Amino acid sequence: MMHEQYVPAQVEDQAQSLWADRHVFRAVEDPTREKFYCLSMFPYPSGRLHMGHVRNYTIGDVIARYQRMRGKNVLQPMGWDAFGLPAENAALKNGDAPARWTFENIDYMRGQLQRLGLAYDWQRELATCTPEYYRWEQWLFTRLVRKGMAYKKTAVVNWDPVDMTVLANEQVIDGRGWRSGALVERREIPQWFIKITNYADELIDDLNQLDGWPEQVRTMQANWIGRSRGLQVDFALPDGENLTVFTTRPDTLYGVSYLAVAAEHPLTKQAAQTNPNIAAYIERCRHHKVAEAEMATMEKEGVDLGMTVTHPLTGEPIPVWSANFVLMEYGTGAVMAVPAHDQRDFEFAKKYGLAITPVLESAEPHDYSAQAMTAKGKLFDSAEFSGMDFETAFDAIAAHLEAKKQGQVQINYRLRDWGVSRQRYWGCPIPIINCPHCGAVPVPDDQLPVILPTDVTMNGPQSPIKQSREFIETTCPECGCAAERETDTFDTFFESSWYYARYTCPDFAQGMLDDRADYWLPVDQYVGGVEHAVLHLLYARFFHKLMRDEGLIAKDKPEPFTRLLTQGMVNKDGSKMSKSKGNTVDPQPLIEEYGADTVRLFMMFAAPPDQGLEWSDAGVDGAHRFLKRLWRQVYDRKQAGWQPSTLLIEGLDDAGRALRRKLHETIARVTDDVEKRQTFNTVIAANMELFNELNRFEGSDQVANGVITEVLQSMIKMLSPIVPHIAHALWSQVGGTGLVIDAPWPEVDASALVRDEIELVVQVNGKLRGKIQVAAKADKAMQEAAAIANPDVQRYLDGVSIKKIIVVPGRLINIVVG
Repeated sequence: MMHEQYVPAQVEDQAQSLWADRHVFRAVEDPTREKFYCLSMFPYPSGRLHMGHVRNYTIGDVIARYQRMRGKNVLQPMGWDAFGLPAENAALKNGDAPARWTFENIDYMRGQLQRLGLAYDWQRELATCTPEYYRWEQWLFTRLVRKGMAYKKTAVVNWDPVDMTVLANEQVIDGRGWRSGALVERREIPQWFIKITNYADELIDDLNQLDGWPEQVRTMQANWIGRSRGLQVDFALPDGENLTVFTTRPDTLYGVSYLAVAAEHPLTKQAAQTNPNIAAYIERCRHHKVAEAEMATMEKEGVDLGMTVTHPLTGEPIPVWSANFVLMEYGTGAVMAVPAHDQRDFEFAKKYGLAITPVLESAEPHDYSAQAMTAKGKLFDSAEFSGMDFETAFDAIAAHLEAKKQGQVQINYRLRDWGVSRQRYWGCPIPIINCPHCGAVPVPDDQLPVILPTDVTMNGPQSPIKQSREFIETTCPECGCAAERETDTFDTFFESSWYYARYTCPDFAQGMLDDRADYWLPVDQYVGGVEHAVLHLLYARFFHKLMRDEGLIAKDKPEPFTRLLTQGMVNKDGSKMSKSKGNTVDPQPLIEEYGADTVRLFMMFAAPPDQGLEWSDAGVDGAHRFLKRLWRQVYDRKQAGWQPSTLLIEGLDDAGRALRRKLHETIARVTDDVEKRQTFNTVIAANMELFNELNRFEGSDQVANGVITEVLQSMIKMLSPIVPHIAHALWSQVGGTGLVIDAPWPEVDASALVRDEIELVVQVNGKLRGKIQVAAKADKAMQEAAAIANPDVQRYLDGVSIKKIIVVPGRLINIVVG
């Protein structure tokens, strides 16, 4: 018996209980069926879901449910990106252990996700902080060490003195740590690196295969890798050594007025030994901004090192400066400065009174006292290279310097090897034993995993395992002598770089992946925030290739994610929701008040998924009203005597045919919107239009009942990926058999789209003068006659002669008069 009122809590509990009891979302490999692997980026278990999570996971769920209705064998898993600094900070604040805090949050957030009715195979759930998971990334890392793909070296890093850890450049904001807010220092410490640069060409070339990715993301990845053809040029130092720079603009070599080296460069350090001003400058640079976007706008600062190099083309002495805009980790830590043709070099030269020497022709008169002229042009004042364009000059100067053994053409990359060491506790232990005799020795397979102790007390930012002799002291697996474990842990990007693959076989205890990975991979649809467009996606692509080269993934699967949807932010009052701004909306009270379907419907209806969504309380109310009207439509029709009936096409009247036409136009439009454009807001809008048409339909005989049945069943199926609970409840009420999630997606009946009459616009000399209805089968002469006979058009034909009539089939008729 159908209740009169729509009661979301009751409807949703019943649906979710049935789904759980029947394990309807369990994914089982079946080589006879086409698979579809749908994945949303997994969350950090921070304690509560926010609306960004709800949007992300609803988008993925809509896609997964739709593909299931298209007959695909769907895998949609969920897990937890569970290592990381927030757990330590929470432990310090609350006097708790990071592991207990993390698993309590996982339990709570799992319940929230289940309350949303997301179609996950919970049997594949994983948490990256469990030894069963991180054992296998440790295993892979030992392979990389033995191959020489992973190595340890002393490197200049961003050091957060409060959080006591290394930060990536992107984690330094206005010179401060992104979490602690402390002034970041530049330090040299030993770090583990993985040679992602060995894969730079493959990572950039394979972007061409990713036509299912947004162009913006592919461009961001290409720019991050930053492949460029340039020239390595040697400037001779007085002692006979060379100072080598890389430039993509050898056409500007005759405009070089100084060379700039990093604060950490050996020449800067050497000069500082006898010059306290340079030593003070180096100390200041330890706290400078390091993100490239910030370096471009920060105040330029530098010091003259009191030395010169010899220009390889002119033989002239060129002063060497140290400048805060040069980073040691990029290139050689030295750049040639051309103030006339590079704005950064120009600003530095203006500040310190250095020469600005133009060597390229400008298309328009240019004021070199105001700014640099950065466009390419023909060379002048460049000896025998004058008059050449960029390409010609590049090749000629390269050949000249190569002949003198003072330069060579080189392909360079902006990408640097991935530093994976972190000095924090709550992370995967790096599986290395440091032996005084044998050096850094990978932990043998039979001693993996190296388990992170979880029964610890956080009494400060210092990692507990760095103080634990029980953890540190061990024996060398090669010589048997006393040795120490590595106490650094992996960057948490390490865990998130391969979780998508482990979902295919999370219960496999004998290896990293098994044959099930070959069935499910690659991921057919990946959904996540555009903020992960560079690092996470780049590292995941890199890991995929590492696993392939280890024989874990088939060689014909070069990329992990076939299609990518990057959803926009959820905003409130014009700005992104965040705890710091105090403008977050907790989904839990909304689900309790309105139901999960209302929240899902609003999140999908408010904006296209790739655009920002503005939060609106009124929008939530509107979504709820629509679901109540949908429920009431079915209830009222049943109360009025309507019963689900078989469709009888032959007996349809004009109103019935019009409603069927609207239905099948909607099916065609909605299918295209889901499949190709992934614009779920228009899916909802189209069904709302169809709903309104159904509301106006008043037939009550058996023929009319058949049309109503077809419309209601099709509409519920089209809406079910978005609002699965109410669709589940209404499906049996409208005559559906089985579960709606197992029902096939509605198909377009082409015959229903055929119109008996069509409307044509009539123009006179290109201006709209009337509209006419003609038989769909009317020939050109009949259409012309109907247009001329229309009273609205007649007024513009009196006293004029018709020169010609232009008919655009199915759209308009233009009568040309003179």
